[in-house]
Amino acid sequence: MMSAEADSAPLPIALDAAGGDHGAAPNVDGAVQAARAGVRVLLVGERVALHAELGKFPGSAALPLEIVDANDVIGMDEHAAGVRGRTGASINVCTRLVKEGRAAAAVSMGHSGATMASALLTFGRIGGVERPAILTHLPARGGMTTLLDAGANADVKASYVAQWARLATVYLKVLEDQENPTVGLLSIGEEDHKGSALVIEAHALLRGLHGHGINFHGNVEGRDIFLGTTDIVVTDGFTGNVVLKLAEGEARVMFGWIREALSSGLKSRLGGLLVRGPLRGLAERMDPSTYGASILIGVRGLAFIGHGSANATAVKNALLRAARAHEGKLLPRLEAAFGAQAGKIPQ
Repeated sequence: MMSAEADSAPLPIALDAAGGDHGAAPNVDGAVQAARAGVRVLLVGERVALHAELGKFPGSAALPLEIVDANDVIGMDEHAAGVRGRTGASINVCTRLVKEGRAAAAVSMGHSGATMASALLTFGRIGGVERPAILTHLPARGGMTTLLDAGANADVKASYVAQWARLATVYLKVLEDQENPTVGLLSIGEEDHKGSALVIEAHALLRGLHGHGINFHGNVEGRDIFLGTTDIVVTDGFTGNVVLKLAEGEARVMFGWIREALSSGLKSRLGGLLVRGPLRGLAERMDPSTYGASILIGVRGLAFIGHGSANATAVKNALLRAARAHEGKLLPRLEAAFGAQAGKIPQ
């Protein structure tokens, strides 16, 4: 557990250890892995249950882990509005720890709507940002494509899309060392005049901001997300969430087909042994747990949202990414960028 000597160390990450489909087990496992990698973690949840889980890991008492008691949790089947008034709920405790300066970031694999609501209510928005967005990563040729909004806002304005492009640009500079990432606007055609009224209006705004903090490529189509045509793809949250779920679902189906094909006969099974290594690497690259969690970007605090079905690897990677965001001063750099662009970012 944390000692007084840790006072000068980096702030810990607050983990909603009660959140997710599988309860405390993968959360504690992932926290232990992250702690072994040097990340301080506050495990937020029911104290007795978390102590019991930690007891399964020999040597965990010496790790930079601390339990913060929270006897309430927002269930996965509850409405996100239930976050209001439930001060003792684990996600609310997490965001409050960040607000009070006792934690660097909040991470939850629990109710995504409740996490968004808690972060927005507790942190508020960065000045100049009308709506925060969920920023996520999808595997693409040559690396990854950053997609937003992945589900926070179903109905949007063109100005939101322009603001998200700026947020994602700063994010990639800080966390991925990409100095001038390209931005694509998701549409049904590459031509400037293609798309809905929202897309056409957003295209004009982004074109006007090209060279002023945004490297706008133009319209991109669905296939371009996986071809890696641009580093960033911006779209409304309804479309972005459909894209995300479609990609994840197709990946699972595709690997199911591959397994069936490689087990269909003796020759196929022998061939499967030869390609097992490369296929394992491909599966790891396409595994959502590689990135751990998606950031809710645009709020005045660091909040990361993972899958309810997340495993320990996803939890560990989410905690590592949150620590990197804090160490890289992502939040102050986002605020500084919007302050500098106050006259250029559409309101």
